[in-house]
Amino acid sequence: MNRKSQFRAGTTRGFDRNSSRRELLQSSLIAGGALLVGFEKIAWPRPLQSPALDPFTGGKQLGTIAFSEEASVSMEALLGAELDRRLYTDLSTLNPENAVTPTEKFYVRTGASELLDSQKAWRVQMGGIAAKPAGLKIEELKKMAKPMGLHLMECAGNARSGHFGLMSVADWAGVPVTELFEGAKGKPESTCVLISGFDTYAAKSVSSVPGASWIFTWDDLKAARAFLATEMNGSPLTRDHGAPVRLVVPGWYGCVCIKWVNEITIVDDTAAATSQMEEYAARTMQTGVPRLAREYKPATVEQAAMPIRIEKWVVGEKIKYRIVGILWGGSRPLKTLEIRFNPEEDYVAVDGFQQTANDPWSFWTHAWSPRQTGTYLIRLRVNEPRVAARRLDLGYYMRSVEITEI
Repeated sequence: MNRKSQFRAGTTRGFDRNSSRRELLQSSLIAGGALLVGFEKIAWPRPLQSPALDPFTGGKQLGTIAFSEEASVSMEALLGAELDRRLYTDLSTLNPENAVTPTEKFYVRTGASELLDSQKAWRVQMGGIAAKPAGLKIEELKKMAKPMGLHLMECAGNARSGHFGLMSVADWAGVPVTELFEGAKGKPESTCVLISGFDTYAAKSVSSVPGASWIFTWDDLKAARAFLATEMNGSPLTRDHGAPVRLVVPGWYGCVCIKWVNEITIVDDTAAATSQMEEYAARTMQTGVPRLAREYKPATVEQAAMPIRIEKWVVGEKIKYRIVGILWGGSRPLKTLEIRFNPEEDYVAVDGFQQTANDPWSFWTHAWSPRQTGTYLIRLRVNEPRVAARRLDLGYYMRSVEITEI
């Protein structure tokens, strides 16, 4: 993709309110990027509990409880224009039956420029590649396109202020980047690839810096199975989603998934970092702002998890809550996931959890019976030492809820 609280004044029982306020404020800062410096087809699990063991068997769902201390934002509606255009996906409706995000609800972090001529014949210019034409016409790319499967995309700036709605999943079709180099002389096995997109706008942005391009190593593009997408969810890309062609790098943040791709150039490892790489250095957990592109670590999405809705049930005349959430990112499935409901409680294993694949996302549930009313902070962790989950460890995806009935 191109480019780029406080608690209620009432009583909070069950833990120290000041401590919880500090923790939520810290995670809000992290979600805004302030503390990040230095740092094929979907296979949903089978039912995780048999009906005999399901604590909600025979119960009735009374509704859902909204997360508290989050801004009021219009979900799944286009807001703003050009670089400042946004659309937030409503993750609260997600379930195993609607895992793919409809195109019209797929998040938008940057909209199409008013200067972009969608009627003009599109060509992706190729530079630094011997024995190849000067460019590939969009018609050629569409003929080469093949199904690429379901892949998740998350904006590096995804945050609580937008209900973490800058994250979606689509069923993509396109051309593997490696195929663009087949048959070329001097195949760039040890060089870098600069991929750029149309990024000139009629209006000045109040939130982003123009200059959509990213430099990858050839090995990183191959390992990620990056591709130039021409379709999503069985139809051509829309303007705001990068039509006529965009880059998709599975497992990497959306800031590297350049829209409106118009140039691919082979460069050497002395190339300077692009303005987009500099803008997103903190949010992709780089060490400072490296000067050279080769000094950037891959902008991969590490293991992450969060609740997406809280269901209120009555079971045998008792109130129970079911936490429904998602797990994504990382490079290998987890064995366990742990959850905590306030800073003074211990983490416990999520009771309805099973992960079979990291991409696009996995579904989990947890039965919860709060001991008392009040405000709770829901935080998850991965208790596997070799699994990187820095955002999760910092409380980036922590959410709060006010329980008024038990």
